[in-house]
Amino acid sequence: MAMDQRLERIKLTALHERIVSAEQAASWIKDGMAVGLSGFTRAGDAKAVPNALAKRMQEEPFQIDVYTGASLGSGIDGRFAQAGIVRKRAPYQSDPLMRSAINSGDVQFVDHHLSQTAEWIRGGVAGPLDFAIIEALGITQDGLLIPTTSVGNSMVFAHHAKQIIIEINTAQPLELEGLHDCYAPQAIGSRQPIPLVSPRDRIGTKGIPVDPSKVKGIVWTNQADSPSPIEPPDAETDVMAGHLLAFLRREVQAGRLDKNLPPLQSGVGSVANAVLHGLLDSEFEGLELYSEVLQDAVFDLLDSGKALFASASAITLSQPYMERIYQDFGRYRERLVLRPQEISNHPEIIRRLGLISINTALEFDLYGNVNSTHIAGTKMMNGIGGSGDFGRNAQLAIFVTKSIAKNGRISCVVPFASHIDHTEHDVDVLVTEHGFADIRNLAPRERAERILANCVHPEYRPQLRDYFDRAIARGGHTPHVLDEALSWHAKYMRDGTMLKKSP
Repeated sequence: MAMDQRLERIKLTALHERIVSAEQAASWIKDGMAVGLSGFTRAGDAKAVPNALAKRMQEEPFQIDVYTGASLGSGIDGRFAQAGIVRKRAPYQSDPLMRSAINSGDVQFVDHHLSQTAEWIRGGVAGPLDFAIIEALGITQDGLLIPTTSVGNSMVFAHHAKQIIIEINTAQPLELEGLHDCYAPQAIGSRQPIPLVSPRDRIGTKGIPVDPSKVKGIVWTNQADSPSPIEPPDAETDVMAGHLLAFLRREVQAGRLDKNLPPLQSGVGSVANAVLHGLLDSEFEGLELYSEVLQDAVFDLLDSGKALFASASAITLSQPYMERIYQDFGRYRERLVLRPQEISNHPEIIRRLGLISINTALEFDLYGNVNSTHIAGTKMMNGIGGSGDFGRNAQLAIFVTKSIAKNGRISCVVPFASHIDHTEHDVDVLVTEHGFADIRNLAPRERAERILANCVHPEYRPQLRDYFDRAIARGGHTPHVLDEALSWHAKYMRDGTMLKKSP
């Protein structure tokens, strides 16, 4: 693309003189600084300057604190981990190398609800933010920075960072302009209600207002987002979708849900995406989504006419879907909106809209406590993300997982979750390929019976039944055999399987 064409993306012409190389921009980031990077689930992330930072580390050792919207693409977290750049990372990541650095203690990871990051930045809890590095389509004449495929925390970063570096990505389609609704709540103590009562509502501006005096530099990039590694639905997720549909049909028949369903939310990941995909072959129509991320299944629902509108903070697609969707993005523009994640994940809005929330669990226990983050209670996987924002506040908090992992060596339904992100009080329905357990309005012993009957893999059911029966013999409102509560995890660490051999 010729320079004149690129400059058309910067309509605030006073900023033309601030165009620099990625290397020069990276040189401004100094040891000990805190940096906010745009990006949410591999979408709309800053690319050129972070990669230049990783290269610079080879010549000049330094460490910084890194805040994002969620996970980054383009291998940036992995390069940061390899280079040893990051002292502290928040609030979410999904890179194997970064995960390893977190679990070894080389990187301090602050795992928290995605709706909270903006409040922490705004309130000074996270400390001063030295730089915001934000990907954009362009800058309007009146100083609006137009985001690309995510909004995430870019707005709060731009407002509160001392200085801003803008990456204008010419690989991102200009058709994205007009998709965004950028709204920031007032300060706590003087905050008015957020005036959003429908997923379709637009309450902000089409871009992020930026103080031009804070723009330290502008960098050109031409690189597409990293594709999502999402896997297509399989036989088990199809069965899980069937169980979810059976539950929803029951709720409609009982008069607890309208036949068009409340707005839907689906978390990141292959299982949640596949279960949502099951709505394609259902009788449910006129659907709307209010979520944090729009994955492949959402666009299938839009294409089919089953879904009419979708609101989120990011668009994260597999490679085939990315190629197809962005080649004809105009057909979706009027049916989508992207918001800051503090709005897409805002607890009060989630409660007001009465969402049905579908998120993925790593494991859950007899009483409905859900672990979304830690392997064997200690090793971080990705982070809690937005599952807590939606789970605690949705009308229906549904968690899905396959009943076993590692070819049956691990049961995903255990006596006691090894780490608890969502307590039994915030979980309504649990779904595996063996059925669903509606645990609302049930006492602990009733919840355990329903989970045993409907969610546990047959190979593990006798083993879990034995544990529960012996726990009941000891008594208690929530019966446990405390010296065995985590024994299944310990057995897996020792023997490579949770399954006990038959006598």
